[in-house]
Amino acid sequence: MQLTIENILLVGSLLLFISVVVGKTSYKFGVPTLILFLAIGMLAGSDGIAGIRFDNPKNAQLIGIISLNFILFSGGLDTNWSSIKPVLKEGIMLSTFGVLLTAVSLGTFVYYVTDFTIYESMLLGSIVSSTDAAAVFSILRSKNLALKTNLRPTLELESGSNDPMAYVLTIAFLTLVINQDQGLVSIIPMFIKQMVVGAAAGFGFGVASKFIINRIRLDFEGLYPVLVIALMFMTFSATDFVGGNGFLAIYICAVYLGNQDIIHKATILKMFDGLAWLMQIVLFLTLGLLVFPSQIVPYIGIGMLISLFLIFVARPIGVMISLVFFKMKMRRRFYISWVGLRGAVPIVFATYPLLAGIEKANMIFSIVFFISVTSILIQGTTLSVLAKWLNVGLPEKSKIINEVDQLLLELPKSSLQEFTISPDFFAVNKRIVDLNFPRSAFIIMIKRDNQFIRPGGSTEIMANDILMVLADDQQEYIKVHESLKYK
Repeated sequence: MQLTIENILLVGSLLLFISVVVGKTSYKFGVPTLILFLAIGMLAGSDGIAGIRFDNPKNAQLIGIISLNFILFSGGLDTNWSSIKPVLKEGIMLSTFGVLLTAVSLGTFVYYVTDFTIYESMLLGSIVSSTDAAAVFSILRSKNLALKTNLRPTLELESGSNDPMAYVLTIAFLTLVINQDQGLVSIIPMFIKQMVVGAAAGFGFGVASKFIINRIRLDFEGLYPVLVIALMFMTFSATDFVGGNGFLAIYICAVYLGNQDIIHKATILKMFDGLAWLMQIVLFLTLGLLVFPSQIVPYIGIGMLISLFLIFVARPIGVMISLVFFKMKMRRRFYISWVGLRGAVPIVFATYPLLAGIEKANMIFSIVFFISVTSILIQGTTLSVLAKWLNVGLPEKSKIINEVDQLLLELPKSSLQEFTISPDFFAVNKRIVDLNFPRSAFIIMIKRDNQFIRPGGSTEIMANDILMVLADDQQEYIKVHESLKYK
């Protein structure tokens, strides 16, 4: 079947509907949802029962980049700074040095077991060197794993921040494959520029985005998520335009925004949570359509060999050496090593050699696809079992719920108090978002002149307003009173 303007919406909506319905029950059978999305795309593809012909790596790459923007941005928004701060050094080491070690060790292995050149081998190693944010976020949160001693923040920080390193390595070694006369030293300036400019632009756009969101006055609450989407794409594209790493920039920007007081934050978080799921489905369906299973069969043997080396040797080498200077129990290191899930990101990166037209591009793509599938099947289905076996899991009742979870789940607090705003209070004529209001307390209603107002971040507090506030304990109410009365 050829996709046309007339049937693309019908086919797309049917595939999306099937993915959502099938994904709903997938974990009852221990199958990761992402694999099912991929399988549905393959069944609908040219080698499948639907026979939809989609052989356009350029469009697949565009869809992949757009999807990764949403997935990384949503993951950044959900990242709680207080949770990742204690493990920031470990996360940075894993997402940089760990990725480099994984790429080099796997590339060296590929060089000795295939007829690839050293640069082609390192290119393959670079493409699959990072853990996949979509896979890690999806599987950890779908399985609702409660892990000990900051383990989960470490894993989510690593998966959300290590794609930029893999991207830089992929582009660098692809350049060396195309330009055989260049040496490794020639890519160092590009690497430094990508990472430094990307990090600086991410923070700068984060600060600017907060200012724009809180200062611009939109008439409709639904426009604020649209505004954030525009800012997200501006961050990525502008950073990429000046030679920085756009993926790193949007993640840092999102982490900054997610830990600031911004207008309609709950609405924005919910919107991006839904969009991230949509983009995961679209991304895996698209990559499933792009793959020709008949072309992968010849590479199953070498693909399995490389995949097993990555899972049991290259990834552990990267993790163990990266964390050698940190005090951490060995079983935690082993678990971090096991949650080295490869998913859609390596497949998206594998489209770069295809578009560059290098000689072994199709072989690289097929091997990368096989590695991603086996990684999710082998590692993704055993995360809960291994957490229990290594004793790094917590009972579900022990799981800590952070501020982001509270906003998304709208959990009730334990008590309610009213605060009357005197004319001399600092809060008079101030917007709620401009107050240093405790994050664990919520204004649920404002009584003004015998009328009740449902508050939002842009709501201005007036003299003699009565605020109904939910919080956990008296200590929180003391902080609420101080934020309303004093600057």
